[in-house]
Amino acid sequence: MVSEFEGKVVVITGAGGGLGKAHALEFARRGAKVVVNDLGGSVAGGGDSDAADLVVAEIRDSGGDAIANKASVSDRDGASSIIKDAVDTFGTVDILVNNAGILRDRSFRKMTLDDWDIVMNVHMNGTAYVTHAAWQVMYEKNYGRIVCTSSGSGIWGNFGQANYGAAKTAMVGFMNVLALEGASHNIRINCLAPGAATRMTATVPGRPPIDVDAPPPERAPSLVTPAVLYMCSEDAPTGRIFQAMGGRFSQAAMYTNPGVELGTEASFETFCDNLDTITDMSAAEDGVAKRARQRSGG
Repeated sequence: MVSEFEGKVVVITGAGGGLGKAHALEFARRGAKVVVNDLGGSVAGGGDSDAADLVVAEIRDSGGDAIANKASVSDRDGASSIIKDAVDTFGTVDILVNNAGILRDRSFRKMTLDDWDIVMNVHMNGTAYVTHAAWQVMYEKNYGRIVCTSSGSGIWGNFGQANYGAAKTAMVGFMNVLALEGASHNIRINCLAPGAATRMTATVPGRPPIDVDAPPPERAPSLVTPAVLYMCSEDAPTGRIFQAMGGRFSQAAMYTNPGVELGTEASFETFCDNLDTITDMSAAEDGVAKRARQRSGG
């Protein structure tokens, strides 16, 4: 049986290890041509390793087709080169998985603004830069599948990760807009909120030590990958957030209630008088579904 990913050109950032590597190996196993991007180096930034080359070698040894790119996603020219390499080598780009990231964990009081900037640059700007380059190709060909890697830290919060959490929440807003802009050109974009044992999670303060080269089976990065493949499939939705960890999958969503109409006479007093109605979520609905209904005139 031919896989639906056979011959698709897939770009995966931060694919030298962990989640990105798991995604790259599975796409390649299913016949995709893969651009393995990884700057190398530590989870705090910087790069000089051959991590991308090793993943490419593993794919090729298994009969797959892949190339390496070692550019930084947070550099505009570097981000553009990732997509350029895909087009120059394979002729196009069909799927983009934005996975690259770093951590600089500290409580906000102790966090330096350099720690803030570098995390925002890699996660949010890096995702935007690579996606912008891929968007032009996808829009022209009327086809594209994009995954942005968010996090429970952004959706639900996590102590000591104000920079990381803010960047990961920004992914959701970015996705929401591009889901609208890409709909007419068959470009679908979704967010992944993953959980797995990786080099990044191993650095989070308070986490027990773990061998990321041989993680516990229940925390294997490969158990997240099925959700990524679904988000990149022909039948993929758009504008959704999927959570995946240890073989457990769920969807997160933002909900909105009907609220109350106070009109031009609204005041602090009338707001407080109607607080129970304003905060009543019993009739709330998924914001994405509500937006779709409103756009269709329903």
